[in-house]
Amino acid sequence: MPNTPISEQARQRAREELERRGQTVKGFALQNDLNPSTVYAVLSGQSQCRRGEAHRAAVLLGIKDGVIEE
Repeated sequence: MPNTPISEQARQRAREELERRGQTVKGFALQNDLNPSTVYAVLSGQSQCRRGEAHRAAVLLGIKDGVIEE
């Protein structure tokens, strides 16, 4: 499913999971060495999450199946 847009349902599940854990978006971003603005863009649907930090954020949030190269 490469380049498949991430559904709003997946984004909503990720937001709910953060809330369930009592974690803020900013806290999640800082914990994972991500820019908070990028994580907000991923969760709001402003980013297609195809590469770079947005891809990494989507994979870590569990809304995209992918590989993170270190």
